[in-house]
Amino acid sequence: MQVPAVTIRPELATEQRLHVAIISDGNGRWATARGLPRSAGHRAGAEAARGLIEAAPTLGIHTLTLFALSSANWQRPPGEVNAILRLLHEYLLAETNHCLNEGIRLRIIGRRDRIPATLRQVIADAEAITARGTRLNVRLAIDYSARESIFHAACKFYKATELSTDSFSQVLSEVHRGSSTDVDLLIRTGGEQRLSDFLLWECAFAEFVFLTKRWPDFTVADLRAALDEFHRRERTRGALPAELAG
Repeated sequence: MQVPAVTIRPELATEQRLHVAIISDGNGRWATARGLPRSAGHRAGAEAARGLIEAAPTLGIHTLTLFALSSANWQRPPGEVNAILRLLHEYLLAETNHCLNEGIRLRIIGRRDRIPATLRQVIADAEAITARGTRLNVRLAIDYSARESIFHAACKFYKATELSTDSFSQVLSEVHRGSSTDVDLLIRTGGEQRLSDFLLWECAFAEFVFLTKRWPDFTVADLRAALDEFHRRERTRGALPAELAG
């Protein structure tokens, strides 16, 4: 796939690299509007993800977390869920070696006991093969529920010797099977304006950008525009703005 040329803004080279999380919503509606089966929308969404993953390191992003399958999505028709799982299987098989060559680390967060054994093996292989990647950390949330993750972390946390938010985050990372760093920017496509049980702990101080554009139509230019919006905002994290603090 040919990725649109990306010009990095000079100031991004010296800025802290960001954790961007995306609720990639609107695949089914995108397909329905075109008279296509919903599975075609999910496949088009996977193509959109490829381009964004290619561009992310040049845009100052160190971690990109994509919401691929919510635990709530099991309520959808079995045929649609199975199509998503097959697509994830194909995607990991096709992209793992590319990610290895590009220095991209793949991680999967969420439950694994309800997905097919063949997909679990592909996930384990992809994570092992790309484990040394440092250029970009890509996390795919599969069968993921933030509430469930926090609950299971809390059940483990009572055994912790150090009681702090940092140590809880570490336990949550173990539950996730991957790092649990704070999200800087959360983007949701598809027109809805809610978190939908996604990264509730990590998004405590995230900036939100909600877009009506559906996920298959989301481009590198849209990601760049969302980042520009992010950098225009003053992030006080509860403190006074800089001009008042002095």
